[in-house]
Amino acid sequence: MFLKPGWHFRYIVSKLSENFAMDKSKPLNSRGIALLLTITIATLLVTVSLEVNRRVRSRVVSTAAARDRITLTQMTAAGIHAAMAMLVTDKLNSEVDSIQEDWANPEKIQEALQDIPFEEGQLTFQITDELGKIQINALINTGDQQFSEPQRGLWERFLSWIVSRHDTLDDTDVVEIINSLKDWLDSGDDDAITGLSGAESDYYEGLEPAYTPRNGPIPYAAELQRVKGMTPVLFRGTEEIPGLNGAVTVYGRSGAGSISESAYSGKVNINTAPLPVIIALLPSENEDLAQGIVDYRQEISGDQYVRNLTNSGWYKEVPGMGDLSLPAEMITTASDLFRVTATARLHSLKFTAIAVLERRQGGKTGKWACRVLSWETN
Repeated sequence: MFLKPGWHFRYIVSKLSENFAMDKSKPLNSRGIALLLTITIATLLVTVSLEVNRRVRSRVVSTAAARDRITLTQMTAAGIHAAMAMLVTDKLNSEVDSIQEDWANPEKIQEALQDIPFEEGQLTFQITDELGKIQINALINTGDQQFSEPQRGLWERFLSWIVSRHDTLDDTDVVEIINSLKDWLDSGDDDAITGLSGAESDYYEGLEPAYTPRNGPIPYAAELQRVKGMTPVLFRGTEEIPGLNGAVTVYGRSGAGSISESAYSGKVNINTAPLPVIIALLPSENEDLAQGIVDYRQEISGDQYVRNLTNSGWYKEVPGMGDLSLPAEMITTASDLFRVTATARLHSLKFTAIAVLERRQGGKTGKWACRVLSWETN
């Protein structure tokens, strides 16, 4: 015989009620106690039933959420691997990397995602060129641990432009930050500080809480916030005005040795560099020309790009450039370092994975592939 849920509860209550109603020969106090007992048991059964129901529902919800998180992880991984495929295909077809290529085109990315169907959820990804940014570790020369003068000038123009756009940064000393960054990067700890405003271990060990400087190449851009003079606003910016975070990179080293033994070329891909970096490459007070370079790269007729960005001297054709030249040792038109940001959404959950990839050619096979340099999620 099939018993409906809760039958035992109703059975107990009915029996207690029958006993109470039928046994009228018992004193009133006894019938009162029986009634209180009935109410108490009913209350306990209701409470237990509600708690069991709550726990079951909680388990169901948490299990579903765990399942969705695993699905989102796999979705973002699929997006990053799709990006790898695009970058390898691009390398086989072109030696130049620019914003005009498929990997930088959101419509082409959506087409690539059509080959990765999901029953539920949505996946997107974006690819940006890491060599379109300023290389932090290129500020000093690996050999003598001294300033790379072209890079110092680049940093001065870059920081000055950012500071000028933030009212809250009026008291920021650009020279102090650059000198302190040099001391943070070089291996000559506790030697004479750079200039009058640098900082070595004794400065950082006197802070609360105290810490020690890197005295070597920075592995993560966020570490810049530990350098003397660097503020959160300067590094991260605001909703309206960008900081330097999105325009700097720690990648771009050459050589097969350890990080401390490697050199950083400091070259910037002018085909992909954002406006703040283009501004830093030009002599001061040339923001209009920098915007002209950005617009020139993006000029379209119909659905085709108009400008040829193959030759590194293409920027000289931008109106207003005249005899102005960018230092050849600081620019390039190619890159093999890219950042992929893959975002997946499923039900009410969102998951993002960020991977920095290096495109490399196999020594034995000669085939191109992408190697993961870093991978983070949030």
